[in-house]
Amino acid sequence: MTSVTMEWESRLGRRLRVRDLYILSAVVKAGGMAKAARQLAMTQPAVSAAIANLEHMLGVRLLDRSPRGIEPTIYADAILKRSIAVFDELKQGVKDVEALADPSTGELRIGCPVNTTVVPLFIERFSKRYPRVGVHVYDVPSPVIKNPGLRDRTYDLVIARVGSPLSKDAIDNDLNVERLFDDPLVIAAGPRSAWARRRAIKIEELSAEPWILTHSDAWNYIGVAEAFAARGFEMPKVSVFGSSAHLLNHFVANGSYITAMPKSVARFCLLKILPVKLPVRPWPVAIATLKKRTLSPVVERFIECAREVAKSMGGTSRTQRS
Repeated sequence: MTSVTMEWESRLGRRLRVRDLYILSAVVKAGGMAKAARQLAMTQPAVSAAIANLEHMLGVRLLDRSPRGIEPTIYADAILKRSIAVFDELKQGVKDVEALADPSTGELRIGCPVNTTVVPLFIERFSKRYPRVGVHVYDVPSPVIKNPGLRDRTYDLVIARVGSPLSKDAIDNDLNVERLFDDPLVIAAGPRSAWARRRAIKIEELSAEPWILTHSDAWNYIGVAEAFAARGFEMPKVSVFGSSAHLLNHFVANGSYITAMPKSVARFCLLKILPVKLPVRPWPVAIATLKKRTLSPVVERFIECAREVAKSMGGTSRTQRS
């Protein structure tokens, strides 16, 4: 047995109580022991004793008094940062026990951008198999992979299009990012557009058409600009900037506008994919999870359903671990 293991068992393992960590967290959030005691339905002496036990065991001061109330020291900040994972794992452990006792129930929290139209297909497959699981979907602004929601455990997973190949440099060290399928950029028009009947179109032929695109820093716009540049032409003037379903339906599906979007979105919106050759560039749809967080049975089942749907769309699952 190593000295580190012995120290843990003798000094911390037998004396560190999760309850005391939770009380410390409550005191810091409340900004005072009296307020925390009321919130926890405890007496103030009991709260003070829990803090004193932690300080004695760790050998450092955890709280300082200031005119603004009680503030955490650097030592309290350090241990509370680690405690987030402790509390989360315990909560997930309880959920795992519940899921094992009744595998058809539970909760699932998904973060995704509003325009990820494949997510309903994933949820539909999952909900048919596990109808009693509550699925919560949260709108997440881009870039999704960099969103803090995974780190603070707001979401169990996020689903997003990754605007570049899945390289180690593009992925944070604390994430697992699994590529589900490639969702290439296409040029689309309304089903009644004159362009919908063409069998071959050079992109420069569309330069005088009214375009609706995302803004110039978005992948859709960049892809169109590259396609025109590859043919030696300048980017056409964009008439409308935006990507909401309402705008696309009004200007493209029921009008004469041209747009660029992921292939799955064009199909979802019942638009006509035009036979325009674009530079081949991967645009994968991926699932991101926190690397050091154990996945619950519910999350694992959802990922399996997502893989099945992705496979039916021609995708091959691949996990990127940095």
